[in-house]
Amino acid sequence: MNVESRKKALRYLFQKVIDPLGYKFSPDEELVDFLLEQEVVLEKKHGIPFCPCQGLTRKREDNMKIVCPCIPFHREHFDAIKRCWCGLYVHKDVTNPDELRQIPFSEIKRG
Repeated sequence: MNVESRKKALRYLFQKVIDPLGYKFSPDEELVDFLLEQEVVLEKKHGIPFCPCQGLTRKREDNMKIVCPCIPFHREHFDAIKRCWCGLYVHKDVTNPDELRQIPFSEIKRG
């Protein structure tokens, strides 16, 4: 598998998922390129492009919640922080992701 062509394919596929959810790729192209490359590595190893910043567990059910893009599984948290954990995706209205504050999920009110 050619890494560059696979990154391009993942970007194309992920765009179709994140756009209707109100997200876009981070404007930090260097970060996007790095994270997509890490996903290609994970996909080669595990057969699935898992989130590169989350550790895999022994429970398949938990691991499936971190298949990229994992926005639907963590929507409440990501909407509150306006990005995903690794920063690959940000809300469409975000212009400078460096200004975003990380908020632990425990601080987000449910309901």
